[in-house]
Amino acid sequence: MISAIILAAGESKRMGQPKMLMPWGKSTVIQTVISTIQDAGINDILVVTGGAHNQIEALIGQTAQVVFNENYAEGEMLSSLQRGLAAKKHEASAALICLGDQPQVLGRSVQRILREYKETNASIIVPSYQMHRGHPWLVAREHWDAILQMRAPDSPSEFLNRHSRKIRYVEIDSPTILQDLDTPEDYLKSHP
Repeated sequence: MISAIILAAGESKRMGQPKMLMPWGKSTVIQTVISTIQDAGINDILVVTGGAHNQIEALIGQTAQVVFNENYAEGEMLSSLQRGLAAKKHEASAALICLGDQPQVLGRSVQRILREYKETNASIIVPSYQMHRGHPWLVAREHWDAILQMRAPDSPSEFLNRHSRKIRYVEIDSPTILQDLDTPEDYLKSHP
């Protein structure tokens, strides 16, 4: 089973408001990310929260499991990834690592990553657009202990750099795998 882990624990300081709760089309940013993953065929979804935990949990209800990253204020993505992997350690064979602030990621991009995993059984699959790594990326359980043992200031990027020879890149035809929402300008530029 593949689980999706959505990293949504940031404090949204540059945005000035909880970006997961912001409107996106007829939904919200976090609900759009969840829907895209579900539409791509993953039903086991875990959202790692921090800032705005109660509002996010109330908003998504039963559509996804929620865990709280008590270390979210340190602002390290690694701690959220570790919290998510620890929660799924005995359930999933691989995890799709998604960013909660990437509502523009296309379902076909997610499906392409999942198809690559099924066809090749590669242990790390990373989407690429014009030679730039993006999200979501997939990591098989055999690498989870290595991630769980990492300590800040290490980051998920550092993990990928250390395991670069094992990465299977999937070329994606859309820059949306590189785009996230950090500032009001990002939001206004890409909001549907």
